[in-house]
Amino acid sequence: MPLPQTDDPYQDLREAMRGLCGDYPDEYHRRIDMERSYPEAFVDALTKAGWLAALIPEEFGGSGLGLAEASVVMEEINRSGGNAGACHGQMYNMGTLLRHGSDAQKRAYLPRIASGELRLQSMAVTEPTTGTDTTKLKTRAVRRGDHYLITGQKVWISRVQHSDLMILLARTTPLDEVKKRSEGMSIFLVDLHAALGNGMEIRPIANMVNHETNEVFFDELVIPAENLIGEEGQGLRYILDGLNAERTLIAAECIGDGYWFVDRATGYANDRIVFDRPIGRNQGVQFPIAESYIELKAADLMRFRACELFDAHKPCGAEANMAKYLAAKASWEAGNACLQTYGGFGFAHEYDVERKFRETRLYQVAPISTNLILSYIAEHVLGLPRSF
Repeated sequence: MPLPQTDDPYQDLREAMRGLCGDYPDEYHRRIDMERSYPEAFVDALTKAGWLAALIPEEFGGSGLGLAEASVVMEEINRSGGNAGACHGQMYNMGTLLRHGSDAQKRAYLPRIASGELRLQSMAVTEPTTGTDTTKLKTRAVRRGDHYLITGQKVWISRVQHSDLMILLARTTPLDEVKKRSEGMSIFLVDLHAALGNGMEIRPIANMVNHETNEVFFDELVIPAENLIGEEGQGLRYILDGLNAERTLIAAECIGDGYWFVDRATGYANDRIVFDRPIGRNQGVQFPIAESYIELKAADLMRFRACELFDAHKPCGAEANMAKYLAAKASWEAGNACLQTYGGFGFAHEYDVERKFRETRLYQVAPISTNLILSYIAEHVLGLPRSF
C-alpha cells in the first residue's frame, strides 16, 4: 500500500512514531492480547518519549501540539499493529482539564501527567440504567462544606486499574430542579488511589477485546470541593466538548487500523498463489481492498477537518461525529476484506488479523454507536425532528 505522500506535514512525526512502535512488534501485542494484560512497557515508552503529553502546553512540560498531531500519534499506534485503546484516554481526557480546569488545577496536575508521574487515563460517564441517555444519569454529588459526597454506579469504565486520576460526571442538581435537562451535572477529578476502598469499588468486566474495563460503585465517596472542574452544573457541556476530541481521536485509530488491514491484505494477495497465480489478480479479491482504501482516504479527510476546527476552538460536533462514523465503518469493512483475503489463515493468532478484527469492531458501538451519530446528524445538521 502506498505510504503517505512526501508532502505530508506530519511525516516526521509519523517516522518518529514508527521508530518507537517498531520496538514493539506484532509478537508483543499478540502476547499482551492473549494474556489479557496491559502493555505497560509500551505505554511507558510512549510516555517517556512525550507522545502522551502531546496536548499539554509547553509551560506545563508537554509538547503543546494540537489535536491533529495527537490524532497522528493514535493513528500510527494502530497502524503499527498496536492498540491505542490502552492509552488514548489520556489524550482526550486532557481536553477537559486543559479547557475547563482552574490555573491551580493545571499547575498541580499537568506537569506530573506530562512527566509520567501521574496517568489520567479514565473517564466515568456511562451508567448501566441510562447508557447514552446521559442527562438521566443517577450518580449524585452532594455538597457538604468543603467536599462532595458521591453515590452511584458507572459501567464500561476503562483503564481504572492503570490510571491515577479519573474524570467523573455526576449530577449536583436533581433533574426535576433544572430548567434544561443538560444542566445540573458537574465534573470532578478523582484521585483513584485515595478513592479505592474508601467509598469506591471496582469490578472488572471480561470482554471480547483486551480493554481493561470495569463497573465502578460509589458509596458516599468523599471528593474535595477543589476537585470540581469548572462551574458546578455545567459538566455535561464540558464533557461534550471533550467528546469531540475523543471521537476524532477514535476516528484516527480506526484509520490506522484500516490502513493496517489494507496493507496486510495487499501483501497477502500479492504473495498467496492459488491455481498457479496470485489471488490478488482476481477482481473479487482486488475490489474490496481497493474500496476499503478509498473509504479510508475519505475518512482521513474528515478526521483532519474535525481536527482543524477543534484546534481553532470552533464548533466541530458534526465533523467529529462524521469522522468517527466514516472511519469506524471503513476500518470494519477493511477488516472484513482482510479476513476474507486471508481465508482460514485469518483466524490464526499468528497473523494478527483476528485480533485487529476484534479490536476495530468495537468502534461500531463505542464510544458512541453509529445509530446515535446518525441521529445527531439528522437532528443537528439536517433539521429533522428529534427521534428520542
